Amino acid sequence: MERKIVTVQVFVKAPIDLVWRSWTTPTHIEKWNAASEDWHTPKAVNDLKNGGRFVYTMASKDGSISFDFSGTFLEIDEPKKIITQLDDLRKVWVTFEDKGNEVHIIEVFEIENENSEDLQRQGWQAILDNFKKYTESL
Repeated sequence: MERKIVTVQVFVKAPIDLVWRSWTTPTHIEKWNAASEDWHTPKAVNDLKNGGRFVYTMASKDGSISFDFSGTFLEIDEPKKIITQLDDLRKVWVTFEDKGNEVHIIEVFEIENENSEDLQRQGWQAILDNFKKYTESL
């Protein structure tokens, strides 16, 4: 069965090397990977290589709920592209287009069936927006 895909994107005013480091380094991921102020990522593990694994523990700040967002890196082309497969077999494609004084990040993901497409789009876009705000502050 083919899954529906959704695209979210953002322009980050920062050099490509900084954008790449912020996107892929666990200590950075823990600072920006949340869709809202009441969530955070207390732990991120990233084995950034083809076939490597990533696990980002996402949790509500009040401690009432948490889950691991995890998968495998299928293809890494530093600093241009990352393709992953989540543990539920959905794929995610992230491209980084260096525009000189900014980087255009395009994230395409296969949606899951639990939440509405619109809710998923909003959540993934909010995380991208947090990434932009955090990375531009570095």
